[in-house]
Amino acid sequence: MAADNQIESVLKEDRVFEPPRQFVEDAVLKPADIKALYAAAEADHEAFWADQARQYLDWHKPFTQTLDASKAPFFEWFADGQINVSYNCLDRHLADRGDKTAIIFEGDDGEVEHISYRDLYTRVCRFANALKAAGLAKGDRAVIYLPNVPEAAVAMLACARIGAIHSVVFGGFSAPSLRDRIDDAEAKMLITADGNYRGGKLIPLKETADKALAEGGATIETVVVLKRAGADIAMADGRDVWWHDFVADQPSECEPTWVEAEHPLFILYTSGSTGKPKGIQHASAGYLLGAICTCRWVFDLGDEDVFWCTADVGWITGHTYIAYGPTACGATQVMFEGVPTYPEPDRFWKMVDTHQVTIFYTAPTAIRALMKHGDEYPQRHALDSLRVLGTVGEPINPEAWMWYRELIGKSRCPIVDTWWQTETGGHMITPIASYTPTKPGSVTQALPGIDADILDESGERVTNAGAGGVLVIKKPWPYMLRTIWGDPDRYRGTYFGMYDAHTYVAGDSAQRDEDGDFRILGRIDDVVNISGHRLGTMEVESALVAHEAVAEAAVVSRPHEVKGEAIIAFVILKDGEGDDRLASDLRDWVAEQLGAIAKPEEVRFADGLPKTRSGKIMRRLLRTVARGDEITQDVSTLENPQILEQLQARGS
Repeated sequence: MAADNQIESVLKEDRVFEPPRQFVEDAVLKPADIKALYAAAEADHEAFWADQARQYLDWHKPFTQTLDASKAPFFEWFADGQINVSYNCLDRHLADRGDKTAIIFEGDDGEVEHISYRDLYTRVCRFANALKAAGLAKGDRAVIYLPNVPEAAVAMLACARIGAIHSVVFGGFSAPSLRDRIDDAEAKMLITADGNYRGGKLIPLKETADKALAEGGATIETVVVLKRAGADIAMADGRDVWWHDFVADQPSECEPTWVEAEHPLFILYTSGSTGKPKGIQHASAGYLLGAICTCRWVFDLGDEDVFWCTADVGWITGHTYIAYGPTACGATQVMFEGVPTYPEPDRFWKMVDTHQVTIFYTAPTAIRALMKHGDEYPQRHALDSLRVLGTVGEPINPEAWMWYRELIGKSRCPIVDTWWQTETGGHMITPIASYTPTKPGSVTQALPGIDADILDESGERVTNAGAGGVLVIKKPWPYMLRTIWGDPDRYRGTYFGMYDAHTYVAGDSAQRDEDGDFRILGRIDDVVNISGHRLGTMEVESALVAHEAVAEAAVVSRPHEVKGEAIIAFVILKDGEGDDRLASDLRDWVAEQLGAIAKPEEVRFADGLPKTRSGKIMRRLLRTVARGDEITQDVSTLENPQILEQLQARGS
């Protein structure tokens, strides 16, 4: 049994895959280059990051001070330097890459558009000039509520060009969620669309935006509306303007506004335990540096690659690995409006072949959903352009990892299982494609310049292999969040309140294996305490999905008068409907895989799990269902709210 303040790990995984020899030979960054990065970071943390900032960023005014930790935990990086993020993403590529494709856009209906760096630059400049003409200035906030289309990236880069602060709200969020974010940011402008089609279904964005502004949004002066769906919408006189009219007659050049390195680039709201969204604020220079370094190191991103991050720009993954990282690196990337199963479950794989994607980055949720449809769909396609596969958003269970490796990567593509957060801004703990031996379900090692560790709740370092604890980052890094917008006390208490002002608490639990590699066990609040044993729910989920009948699973706890807590498993099957016998078999299967202590008290079968439109499983709602409590949380952001009724009806 583990110590009272440690988390036990009962999932065993001993498969190890070295980076393929041919991949290493062809890689942009060789193992010797990566070793040199680790050595430099270990020798002098600040000097290492200063070197990266000088190498990868174009400065208007060079910085002389690297890190100011005097006001910890409010750290500042490169504070006396001046920069423009849009310039770094566009202008500096025009001479050598002006005609290179920046974005290959594929719409929900299959339309394809190729946008060069010169074209993207022109679109950004025209929109930036229009923003200024409408009265938006440095430091003002604009909320962007758009589908996953190139105009979303244009709007973000245009805000960055004039020093305005953008806050992107995912297009699946409800009117109250949008209203709360507009009001918290005190935004002057809302940028939205009449609507868009996703999976063949109309998403009425403008209608939702109007509802949000009817209930709040007093600071909004202008609403810019992209004509995307051709939907019949209302336009408010004096407030609403069509995008095409907004940019009409605007010059195609816009001098960048040079801002301080610490000038806020964006606010991105993430859920908080209190229910009030947290406005995560990122700074210009440090954030962009992280986006560039992680693109180049982790993915081995080079000039010839076609990069595809399947996320939406409304999430941090879409910020860092669509809008900013690939463009700052001068890469060609794919941007996709639709869903992976429309019109058929091979949409992703068809697009990989069509656009000759070399680096593919998606979520475990998508992988598991596509696994459920069977092997035949990826087997229809060659997928021979792929060289790197990545996962993001949550821990990936070993079964899905192996399917991804064998069916999609044909056992020749390294998989980079990336751990990071909205708050961290970019990758933190992850394999490096050309360097790190990989293991199913393991995020392996922290990147150069990232000092990750595992502590118990008393602050002692957890050193025993297999023992778990609280994941922390012990030194500041350039691309970390700077504060919670308008709430510095909440920032300090949430992220630096557990140990000291220099130790960032991620909110995740983790463990190291015998090789010192990290494995994420889940959120700290997803830990269950069974008869004094503290277990991460991710391990039970992984064991369930390893069963041949199971497509996906989510595990939560409910109070138990004897054990303290009992494990409740919600299971989606690959085929058919579950019954009492299969539920018993699955309970026994988990006990066989992990030990009797991890055996679920109850297994409930369903057609789906409550997920946001980004694919995130809402475990808080599942906890409410498992305990038989009334659901009082907002469920309007769910892709499938009817699933909750099904889960409640099937409760014991």
